[in-house]
Amino acid sequence: MIGYTLMHEHTTIDLSGVKGDTDCCLDCYEETAEEYRWLYEIGVRRIVDVTNDGMGRNPGYVSRIEKETGLQIVQSTGFYKEPFLPSWIEGKSVEELADFMIKEIEEGLENGTKAGMIGEIGTSKNEMKASEKVVFDAAAIAAKKTGKPIYTHTTLGTWALEQAEYLKQAGLDASRVVIGHIDLSGDLDYIRKVLATGVNVGFDTVGKNAYLPDEMRVEFLKELEKDGLLGQVVLSLDLTRKSHLAYKGGIGYTYLFEVFLPMLRQAGIKEESIEKMLIKNPEKILTGS
Repeated sequence: MIGYTLMHEHTTIDLSGVKGDTDCCLDCYEETAEEYRWLYEIGVRRIVDVTNDGMGRNPGYVSRIEKETGLQIVQSTGFYKEPFLPSWIEGKSVEELADFMIKEIEEGLENGTKAGMIGEIGTSKNEMKASEKVVFDAAAIAAKKTGKPIYTHTTLGTWALEQAEYLKQAGLDASRVVIGHIDLSGDLDYIRKVLATGVNVGFDTVGKNAYLPDEMRVEFLKELEKDGLLGQVVLSLDLTRKSHLAYKGGIGYTYLFEVFLPMLRQAGIKEESIEKMLIKNPEKILTGS
């Protein structure tokens, strides 16, 4: 069984320093491992962890959870966005940052695990700042050199179309690019424009109803199914806080399968479409096959 893949998650992450909120330090090992075991029982076999340098990445921590739960966890290289970029990259050239990413893919992270994804690389709300441009340029070089896919972060869905066009102009294969958080744009016509560039998009904040009701995500996906575009969509939750986990009363990682998929089925979305978004599309993006 290939199993389901969640394409945008954080096994551990620490944004608490910048945000000034300890809830943003996801360091609850036992509770996370327990939820990952639940995911395995549901049929999930792979998680793409898009935590990179500057986001509190801890490759050893993630590898231990991987061995303990049986899930394959794809780890990532790259840098996030302002104001979360690590201080050491200031003044570094595009080539130097590309070399760093290439080394983490070809030789491995500090624990020897080789990065399988470049991401999540991001832009600010409605703009790409100069430091973020350097990261995007470096990521494009690394992706072309190594053949690894890129997963981006858009701030509330903004600048998604510009990201897609920018990476295509850099010479990347659009089918190996995922533009993240497109659901948060709340704009179906805009999502269609992004998909028209040939990239994949992430409906990857499922369950974050304070940003966008899941009912709207369902309606968007239903329309995209009619358009024949779900072959370019992946799903995930992007849980980043302790309060998101079940032990704190949050939705937990299983929400997508226990709540959201039943909503899709009730809306008439085909099982074939669900398999595309959670099995076939991730496999295509990650392997290029």
